[in-house]
Amino acid sequence: MKKYSIVVAGGGSTFTPGIALMLLEEQDRFPIRKIKFYDNDGKRQETIAKACEIYIKENAPEIEFSYTTDPEEAFTDVDFCMAHIRVGKYAMREKDEKIPLKYGVVGQETCGPGGIAYGMRSIGGIIELIDYMEKYSPNAWMLNYSNPAAIVAEATRRLRPDSKILNICDMPVDLEEKMADMVGLKSRKQLDTQYYGLNHFGWWHKIYDNEGNDLMPIIRKKMAENGFAGAISQTDQHVENSWMDTFAKAKDVYALDPETIPNTYLKYYLFPDYVVEHANPEHTRANEVMEHREKHIFEVCNNIIEAGTAKGSPFEPDAHATYIVDLACAIAKNTKEKMLLIVPNEGTIENFDRTAMVEVPCIVGSNGYERIVQGAIPQFQKGLMEQQVSVEKLTVAAWIEGSYQKLWQAITLSKTVPSARVAKLILDDLIEANKEYWPELK
Repeated sequence: MKKYSIVVAGGGSTFTPGIALMLLEEQDRFPIRKIKFYDNDGKRQETIAKACEIYIKENAPEIEFSYTTDPEEAFTDVDFCMAHIRVGKYAMREKDEKIPLKYGVVGQETCGPGGIAYGMRSIGGIIELIDYMEKYSPNAWMLNYSNPAAIVAEATRRLRPDSKILNICDMPVDLEEKMADMVGLKSRKQLDTQYYGLNHFGWWHKIYDNEGNDLMPIIRKKMAENGFAGAISQTDQHVENSWMDTFAKAKDVYALDPETIPNTYLKYYLFPDYVVEHANPEHTRANEVMEHREKHIFEVCNNIIEAGTAKGSPFEPDAHATYIVDLACAIAKNTKEKMLLIVPNEGTIENFDRTAMVEVPCIVGSNGYERIVQGAIPQFQKGLMEQQVSVEKLTVAAWIEGSYQKLWQAITLSKTVPSARVAKLILDDLIEANKEYWPELK
């Protein structure tokens, strides 16, 4: 049986241990011979990697493990690159969130001006990874789940259109698990769904079980009552307040179009006044993450390193990240699994821009993907998507051309921003904050 070699790009991420453990758990269907971590921040990566190395030695000694900041070493002899990078780390995320809030605008990691700022930092990093992969392992596939996925996907379409990269997001996976829970099923794998939209900006319009029974009536009823908050299971009790609010607010997002089930991120675009009102400009989601998950993961890693053993450590496999293995298996074994990917539209949504990077179900196999046609979409969704896809396209054009004008237009066009004047104030602050990361804008 073939065993695979993987490089995790973003080896210093707090999500990396959960992904490494998940890969070990999935060995029966996705056997691994080598795991490598790659990051351009060697010091940060070292703590995560040393702890994971101890864990892997104790639990899967047959797997070769290494970590490096050298691209050639990282990308030579790999079958898959699993990419989840965060250019600028949480310090820059904090600025993405706090600068817009200063002007009464949504401050969020992937939506509105904060998402645009993050996208402007991410484009160069992802293109660099693709180039390393193609240089050192030209037959490898990149499974990219780096945020903001919509802007990153549009950049790869424009700049590396022939690359073997699949852009994917875990948010629909999480929401499908919640919908399965609503109808009494054990797993999202027991659902057969149809979905259309952009990343963090989409709607389910058909949901069946594997026997073909229509589940939409039950799910609609539950959404009207509690949004997704009613599907927080016992295992989700650690969900932070900010996420609980998002799951509950889905009830109001759903009310705008009760024919479909919305992605939770639509709250930022449809209720920006509510979001700003309930935000603390001094203490945002980035601060929550730094104070909790970031601190916790590095403490656990340091304890493992100090003890020289991972036995009894609270490390857990990231169960919902099994979708990454589903995707890798689909390519490696030609399983023809149906998965939501971010791909060029090309008629999948018939009344929408053919060049838009849309999030739709695809059948994935060893030669890539085949889109599943979603037909024409309603005017409400189409109008919202036209506006948002223009934001994404203008952002990528601004990065490629170094255009201040286009980035100002992108921020002005975001549904979260009230006027061109406010957009310009935010943009000028973001330029100052991102001097080290963005191309120079003229």
